[in-house]
Amino acid sequence: MTSMPDFPGAAPGSADPRRSDVDLSEAARQLELVVHDAQVAYDCIALGNLDRAHTHAITARTAADAAENILRAALSSGDGRSAHYEVLDRRDQPA
Repeated sequence: MTSMPDFPGAAPGSADPRRSDVDLSEAARQLELVVHDAQVAYDCIALGNLDRAHTHAITARTAADAAENILRAALSSGDGRSAHYEVLDRRDQPA
């Protein structure tokens, strides 16, 4: 016997899409990587190392894309507001 889902349009046994388990601390971490890689790319340009600048520009863009995907998932799940406060609280704690 299969159980029926509690929400309309879902397959039996599937998770509730209205519930969010999105970890916004990962989005914050990715954005920190963006800042770092963009700074390294900038410094490499100043030093004339265009190949290394290009590599870091690509990794910065990749990290920004990852952060955007995480944020989009949080927003589509309706969990953006509560997750926002969790990330801010985490950043206030000593590392």
